[in-house]
Amino acid sequence: MKYRVKNLLCFALVLTGIVSCAFAAKKPNIILIFSDDAGYADFGFHGSKIMRTPRLDSFAEQGMLFKEAYVSAAVCGPSRAGLYTGKYQQRFGYEENNVPGYMSLNSTTGDDMGLPLDQKTIGDYMREIGYRTMIIGKWHLGNADRYHPLKRGFDEFYGFRGGARSFWPYPTSDDVERKEDRIEIGFGKFEEPNKYLTEVFTDEAINFVERNQDQPFFLMLCYNAPHTPMHSEKKDLAQFPELTGRRKALAGMTLSLDRECGRLLDQLDEMGLSENTLIVYTNDNGGPSDSNHSVNDPLSGTKANHLEGGIRVPFLMRWPGVVDENSKFEYPVSTLDLLPTFYAAGGGDVGNLDGVDGVDLRPFVVGERKGRPHQTLYWKKENRGAIRDGDWKLLRFPDRPAELYNIAEDISEVNNLANKHPHLVRELYKKLFAWELTLDRPMFQLRREYEGKAMDRMDKFRKPKL
Repeated sequence: MKYRVKNLLCFALVLTGIVSCAFAAKKPNIILIFSDDAGYADFGFHGSKIMRTPRLDSFAEQGMLFKEAYVSAAVCGPSRAGLYTGKYQQRFGYEENNVPGYMSLNSTTGDDMGLPLDQKTIGDYMREIGYRTMIIGKWHLGNADRYHPLKRGFDEFYGFRGGARSFWPYPTSDDVERKEDRIEIGFGKFEEPNKYLTEVFTDEAINFVERNQDQPFFLMLCYNAPHTPMHSEKKDLAQFPELTGRRKALAGMTLSLDRECGRLLDQLDEMGLSENTLIVYTNDNGGPSDSNHSVNDPLSGTKANHLEGGIRVPFLMRWPGVVDENSKFEYPVSTLDLLPTFYAAGGGDVGNLDGVDGVDLRPFVVGERKGRPHQTLYWKKENRGAIRDGDWKLLRFPDRPAELYNIAEDISEVNNLANKHPHLVRELYKKLFAWELTLDRPMFQLRREYEGKAMDRMDKFRKPKL
């Protein structure tokens, strides 16, 4: 509340002409904290009595909790492609994670599939409006040099290009089994850290903030926790004597993630930057309960499917002076909305964005606009698909009849209403089909058709929309 009172006073003084306030005209710093494979129920602010997340719980009280936040895909790479472009990633064929030798041509390195070079990223847009940009942690949008973050709108990079790696350091970067999992500093310089990776990423985030505190900055802090491998520090495991196995390891990793988020927040306080910093915390997809023993209750499903447990994620926003403390947003939002929201917050005109599907959330979170930011949201992976229209959700499967749920009344998706509302099933099918006609063919299909052709020309081979 202290942030809001000070900013309102500043605004009043500016209006009365008594004093000029630098904050009134200063661009907000923007930070996205992005975790990996966290379970929907594995946070105190979502009701967990087992996982300990005191810093994120406090963060939720300082801002807004979004009760129905979605990602655009149920797995890591496509979800990130949607977030980074503000578009449904199927529009440019990025429908699946890269599988070396299948999704990409180069079976030796798997480097040939990545975020297409004709797509502008959130880094490109934020840099155009005067932000210093950095990404820390997991990239997972292409291993080849041409897809490197420093070529995709980011001024700085510290992290790894692949999708998962050890939280413990290897003896040297040459010992890393998959080269895309080496820790990279900038471009082409690889160096293994000397301690637990979640802590290292926070160190780099604090370093970036300290170096750029006198200019507007945009930071994406993309932790790989609590994705496998299940590596947890002994001090954190000791906090959960009642747990065993992977659930215990997950609890330790989550506690570490929470502590490191708090360390960054404390640094912003110490530097006097919190009042002018917009921060969002969210996650890349639903928790994979089979692999890291995460829990998505009360949602059905897990990572990689289109039930709520695969696509609904925790989502918090703190924006002092703009977003009310301890508030909640009731309607569906998407990580597609982050790009236009951040761009508008930094002074950009969302009309200049190139065909994004996300919307600027600012008018909704401050109450200037009522109702839903999205009437309809879509998901697709190969021949599976889903559509949420209002409170109705249709799931399409390749091997059984479609299912229909009213999410407002049945968050756990246990009461299939398809037989009761066949007309609604037909209407939602039509709407889903119409959306699919706007999409590009998946890149892994193009791989089969154009095998043997030079991948540096791949963008030219992409098929026109149907």
